[in-house]
Amino acid sequence: MESVLHVRAFEDNYIWLIRGHSPNQVAIVDPGDADAVCNALDRLALVPIAILCTHHHWDHTNGNQALAARYAIPIYGPANENIAGVTHALREGDEIALDELGLAFTVLELPGHTLGHIAFYGAGMLFCGDTLFSVGCGRLFEGTAAQMHDSLMKLADLPDATHVYCGHEYTLANIRFARNVEPDNTALLKRYDEVTGQLRNGRPSLPSTIGAEKATNPFLRADSAQVRANAERHVGAALDTELDVFAALRRWKDNFRG
Repeated sequence: MESVLHVRAFEDNYIWLIRGHSPNQVAIVDPGDADAVCNALDRLALVPIAILCTHHHWDHTNGNQALAARYAIPIYGPANENIAGVTHALREGDEIALDELGLAFTVLELPGHTLGHIAFYGAGMLFCGDTLFSVGCGRLFEGTAAQMHDSLMKLADLPDATHVYCGHEYTLANIRFARNVEPDNTALLKRYDEVTGQLRNGRPSLPSTIGAEKATNPFLRADSAQVRANAERHVGAALDTELDVFAALRRWKDNFRG
């Protein structure tokens, strides 16, 4: 039975360790800090068998080569980004089999945060880097609002029970923004209580689920009347399409200081 462990890095990064039917073997997702990963592997007596990389930002890749050299393991990453050390370049629809773990993942291309961003989906789990956050989404550093919206809608089509593992602990800050966008959302108020309890007890707010995100994440709720109305109120203009609403929300969040 698969399980997922977390390694904290930098201020708010999560590096994920995926464990399958072998209790002491793991795949490493987005290792920005090799030392943090090595310390966790040694402490837990785990052996890595592969690195899965979602995008090129240094806080998700900086440990790749040191880990690959130490453990002689492959690095899977996006074909459309320049990431040193990648041994398996991946595109939309590619499948990777991690036989040691008894797991397989399908690759989803998710341009928006970066142009070549990918995610790994399989066994009821989604490792989505900085595209979909719990109650939020990534900034548009390279892609367009239309690209990011399309990417998020692709993820929203996954089964509601899918566990969402993203790259950062941003949930509480994202909820503060979402409550400004949709103050009457009771699911959002419940999520706030859950997350504050988790963080207070030293636990991550992740994983989320696709179903929870569809109920609470404003970036997946551009079809909501209240979300549209408050986005229009914020920009002082009519927003004709769901993409227009999404783009307005993303600009609002970029400058939000609540």
